Amino acid sequence: MVFLCGFCSLFLLPTKNSTRLRQECSILYNFFNQSRTQYPLLLRPFHPIRHCVAAEALVSALVIAVKSCTSISSCRGIHARVIKSFLYRDGFIGDQLVTCYNKLGYAEDAQKVFDDMPDRDLVSWNSLICGFSRCLHVTLKAFCTMKFEMSVKPNEVTILSMISACNGALDVGRYIHGFAIKIGVSLEVKVVNSFINMYGKSGDLTSACRLFEAIPYPNIVSWNSIIAARVTNGCAGEGVHCFNKMRMFGMEPDEGTILALLQACVHLGVGKLAESIHGLIFCSGLGAQIAIATALLDLYAKLGRLSASYDVFGEVGCADRVAWTAMLAGYAAHGLGREAIKLFENMAERGLEPDHVTFTHLLSACSHSGLVREGKRYFNLMSEVYGIEPRIDHYSCMVDLLGRCGLLNDAYEVIRSMPMEPNAGVWGALLGACRVYGNIELGKEVAEHLIHLEPLDPRNYIMLSNMYAAACSWKDAAKVRALLKERGLKRTPGWSSIEYGNKIHQFFVGDRSHPETEKIYSKLEELLGKIRKTGYSSKTEYVLQDVEEEIKEDMINKHSEKLAIAFGLLVSKEGDPLIITKNLRICGDCHSTAKLISLIEKRTIIIRDPKRFHHFSNGFCSCSDYW
Repeated sequence: MVFLCGFCSLFLLPTKNSTRLRQECSILYNFFNQSRTQYPLLLRPFHPIRHCVAAEALVSALVIAVKSCTSISSCRGIHARVIKSFLYRDGFIGDQLVTCYNKLGYAEDAQKVFDDMPDRDLVSWNSLICGFSRCLHVTLKAFCTMKFEMSVKPNEVTILSMISACNGALDVGRYIHGFAIKIGVSLEVKVVNSFINMYGKSGDLTSACRLFEAIPYPNIVSWNSIIAARVTNGCAGEGVHCFNKMRMFGMEPDEGTILALLQACVHLGVGKLAESIHGLIFCSGLGAQIAIATALLDLYAKLGRLSASYDVFGEVGCADRVAWTAMLAGYAAHGLGREAIKLFENMAERGLEPDHVTFTHLLSACSHSGLVREGKRYFNLMSEVYGIEPRIDHYSCMVDLLGRCGLLNDAYEVIRSMPMEPNAGVWGALLGACRVYGNIELGKEVAEHLIHLEPLDPRNYIMLSNMYAAACSWKDAAKVRALLKERGLKRTPGWSSIEYGNKIHQFFVGDRSHPETEKIYSKLEELLGKIRKTGYSSKTEYVLQDVEEEIKEDMINKHSEKLAIAFGLLVSKEGDPLIITKNLRICGDCHSTAKLISLIEKRTIIIRDPKRFHHFSNGFCSCSDYW
């Protein structure tokens, strides 16, 4: 009965979560009862053989208990029981404790248990390395100690853990690859797939493709890895081609395949491809997967099809927090602040706990809709009610919220009161507000912080130059642009794109490379003529160059979004919405032009810039001229 008393003592261990501990330790008690029935010798006086049987039963019970741990208090309680039962030297229990501590995020405790183990075999080292895989430096140190100091030969499990730890460290990944070849495990399919994934995430697509092509019989994980590698490295079209090739080989897609395809569609921005993938999901019976449904609704939202996104969200049987957050992010990107708040409240009513990502999108939605009072309320609610400490993204949203409303001093005070150092995103939000409201003095100070943080980002110089130009301080603007040129930095050219005929048509300012150029410019002149009759005149103040007024008007009339709108009206069916993507923020003149064209042509025009979506319809924009 010594062991039974040991079990009982577990129930008396002090812990913050005593109920959970009692539940988990009851596993030990029940297992002991089963073992007592199976091994009646346990109840008899001590005998060496009988004692070994009892010890074996206790070891098994302790292992089960360790595996069921969900809290650090439970793990430490069972750890104490192991020490009291004189089973601390049992390597298997030690391995399980190392794994458990690492799983719960207590790497120091795991290391201490490992160091105290007298007999450490390959399994012990693998338990330690696998748990440390989130920290490359510590993992590499443990790997080198095992290999060089302890002379323990790694195996396939060790290599897989090391690959997982690389996380973009290409040099280390190549070293591990070479070692895998040396010990003869590099041809194992699991290992090859992991290397393909590692090379893809590290930006070495060539090596990933070379490994894939060397596999004689790639499995579904191999195909998924190479598709994801191509998409991650900007070759989304090639990723889709890989998928088609996979189908030709008779491989059926799984969840990983679909997620990689949906990510490819985000990069390509082709709506018809998204619809095709949606059909494939339906036919494959994968629509019930929460991860797939969430990725699909996120894709539709990013393609400007918010109604389709909401339809997918409505079809999710039991949406989790990630799905709710994805839908909220869609509302935020489309500038629907009130709808985002309503969705958040509905989420809270259903008992789903928001996380820091949820609040980031909620505050962003408030920022894009000018909901200052609501934004401040939810910023405070985050920490006071949900116990989520504000992160730098939340402060960035608050600075953006206050800055957009013209509260520049309040926004600056938020930055000064931050408990962490502000990053480029925070300063960039304030600089954008300084430009809108013409506060050159504050803008110059903010730009200095930005240039100090990101001296090689040309956008910081351009924004400061544009501020000077908007105030007609041409000499200061010229100095900033000269500095930009001196440092060898180039401005990213603005472009707009629109989908037609399963192809993306891209336009630049004054672009004449399109085969239908003459028709496009003719249509644009026709549109400008119509809106001029309503009283429209070009807002040349948005041309931030010291040139004559006529040249300014000609330049602004050839902006890329205007060319994309003209092309869209030429080729699309009457009544169909035009969905345009722009890589830079839409200017005020193009914004006014799109509103008037939507009224005259009776068409919905959706323009997505890096910050948000603008829905133009009947002469109005969804942003209410606030962006």
